[in-house]
Amino acid sequence: MTRINHNQVLAVILGLFSIVYLWMAFQIPTFPIPRPVDSDAFPKALGSAILLLSIFLFFEKAGEKTIEVEDKGHVGFSFTSPRMQVVVTSVGVLAYAFLIEPLGFVLASSLLMFLLAIYYGYRAWLTNLATTLGIVLSLYFVMTRAVGVHLPPGILPF
Repeated sequence: MTRINHNQVLAVILGLFSIVYLWMAFQIPTFPIPRPVDSDAFPKALGSAILLLSIFLFFEKAGEKTIEVEDKGHVGFSFTSPRMQVVVTSVGVLAYAFLIEPLGFVLASSLLMFLLAIYYGYRAWLTNLATTLGIVLSLYFVMTRAVGVHLPPGILPF
């Protein structure tokens, strides 16, 4: 008898979630005016991606990959522990949610990406800044100009 591993349990849960999510995405009404990207496109793409990734996760071999963790010899509180990384990232996303309206999409997103990259250990400041601004500005202009989505401009003039 084959035993199911943790990845497979998680894959089944995510797969079921994605099926329900896709069902709800297909209930979104389309606009009568034709658009290149309708309001249901992103939820359908996201649900499909989650379903596909959950299938990949189900068939992944569990237990063969190990991650080496360096023991720094101290016990107690650490900003680099996995639990603390979840807390810091969650606080960052929460701060982002509160700052996106007053600062705007570009500044708030750039600040979040730049600071999280530094927190996770990427120390090339100039490359980090250029990459962050390139991604955020590209996303901003595609969403506002091509797709027609309103994103908060904040204190920037565009």
